[in-house]
Amino acid sequence: MPNTNFLAESLSAWRHDRQGLIDEVQNIRATKFDFRPTPEVRSVRELAQHILEVAMMMTGELTQSKPDFSRATYPEFLEMYSQSVYDAQTKKELIAMLEGQIADAVKRFKKVGEAAMFEPVTNFDGSEWTRMQWLHHGLAQEMYHRGQITTYERLMGLEPVLTKRIRGAGG
Repeated sequence: MPNTNFLAESLSAWRHDRQGLIDEVQNIRATKFDFRPTPEVRSVRELAQHILEVAMMMTGELTQSKPDFSRATYPEFLEMYSQSVYDAQTKKELIAMLEGQIADAVKRFKKVGEAAMFEPVTNFDGSEWTRMQWLHHGLAQEMYHRGQITTYERLMGLEPVLTKRIRGAGG
């Protein structure tokens, strides 16, 4: 049955996208989690941690009664909401955290409710978005980094899971 509201559809899309990210992370051997194409970019592990820290920060603040990203700096928000990300170091721990974070986020956003998702939120720069705009910004950020992970897979000689599925080879 299709979702009946925009929040439910957005959360369903996020769950679907997150599962795709988890599948790609699963596709990479644990021994390759420190792979990085060049020294100045994030490793596979660091990308997974970054995706989590931003998702945790976004969820934490947007599910407050009065979210306001101008009340602290970006690094302060990450510290407020996502310190536990760095406890996850292994592939198994990171995957478990990716699964647990999305489950927690869905519950928290459902509790906020659809109507509140269209209320204004002050951004880091003082501009205003709605909570829904912020949620979709977070989803786009996650997919951007998923694309980086699939590029890393190619550089390691792996075929991304989504590519396998599209050509009917499973995954």
